[in-house]
Amino acid sequence: MIVLKTSRELSLMRKAGKISQKALRLAGEAVEPGVSTWEIDKIIRQYIESEGATPNFLGYGGFPASACISVNNVVIHGIPSKSTILKKGDIVGIDTGACYEGFNGDNAWTFACGEISEEARALLEATEKSLYLGIEQAVPGRRVGDIGHAVQEYVEARKYSVVREFVGHGVGAKLHEDPSVPNYGTPGRGVRLLPGMTIAIEPMVNLGKPGVKILDDGWTTVTRDGSLSAHFEHTVAITPDGPVILTQLD
Repeated sequence: MIVLKTSRELSLMRKAGKISQKALRLAGEAVEPGVSTWEIDKIIRQYIESEGATPNFLGYGGFPASACISVNNVVIHGIPSKSTILKKGDIVGIDTGACYEGFNGDNAWTFACGEISEEARALLEATEKSLYLGIEQAVPGRRVGDIGHAVQEYVEARKYSVVREFVGHGVGAKLHEDPSVPNYGTPGRGVRLLPGMTIAIEPMVNLGKPGVKILDDGWTTVTRDGSLSAHFEHTVAITPDGPVILTQLD
């Protein structure tokens, strides 16, 4: 069931989104060689809780941390660890969010750890661009397929691959709500977008082939061919005046 948000609920989601975005930025600033992913997760949790919110990933489905931190060929759901030490040249996907007064923000970004290869930088730039192309389609009357097509068309034209097994989603009182928002699709197909809908658009793009697999911990998802993967995400409200990014600082 798709839940349309009231103006009050959108206001709470905007607050949750701002906390989520600030936590993500603080995490990105901590991405340096020699830092563990556990240390970054600690920064995220401390900030979110200092704002009177809760990390919405912590304990979600049994997830043991406040953020998913995914390095290089890890697509999503990387578990922070004291033993995972970042090094120069890594790309680091951080996915986190905050729950504030019962409503959720959800966002992700892939950060460069020091100087990275041109190949890696091009992947990050293309994935980030595809996110904003998807957001441009998030207007009343368009369909979910328009969002996915915009992402897919841009990414595949550059010889990258879109992950199929994991998709974007509605966000609200629950972290994951209807509808599903794939990063691929056919224009004019799928759920129609209406004012009051709030969705997470989150391209997951591989340098190599699209296949992924989940490791034995039940969470960590990696590319099957070992290629790099990037992940960018915003929570977006559908409004009569166009898309409004809720996970964005003023």
